[in-house]
Amino acid sequence: MQLILLMGYQATGKSTFCRERLFHSHLRINLDMLKTRHREWELVTTCLRTQTAFVVDNTNLTRGERGRYIDAARAAGFRIVGYFFESRKADAIRRNALRPDEQRVPEGAIAGSSGRMELPSFDEGFDELKFVRIAPDGGFSVEDWQP
Repeated sequence: MQLILLMGYQATGKSTFCRERLFHSHLRINLDMLKTRHREWELVTTCLRTQTAFVVDNTNLTRGERGRYIDAARAAGFRIVGYFFESRKADAIRRNALRPDEQRVPEGAIAGSSGRMELPSFDEGFDELKFVRIAPDGGFSVEDWQP
C-alpha cells in the first residue's frame, strides 16, 4: 500500500493535482474538509488498518508535521511517496486571488507558510520524492526530487 504526502504552500496546486492524478487510486485526507485533527487521524488510522492507499492533501510544511504520517505508515508497511509543490509566495498569492471567495485563504496564511517551510528529505523516511511545478499550459510537470 501507499501513502502519498503532498507538500507546499496554499494555492500551489496540491488539491487540483490530487483531483486530477490521484482521485481514482487514493483516498483523500484533507484537514480543511475534516475540520479537526481527531477526525483526520481516525481516517488515517482506518486507512492504515485496512491497508487502503491514501493521500494527505495538507500543506505538510515541516518535518514534524510529515513525521506523524510517515512513522505510522512505515510501521504499517506502507510505501511513502512525497510530492513537493513549487512554493513561491508571490505565485501562490496571485493564484489564491483567482480562487472563488469561499476557497480563498487569507494572504497572511500564505506568508506564514513561507516562513515555516522545511524542504523534504529522504532521511525523513520517504521511499520516493517528486518535485511538482504548474506547467505553462496549466497542467503539472513532475520530476524526481533533486535535493
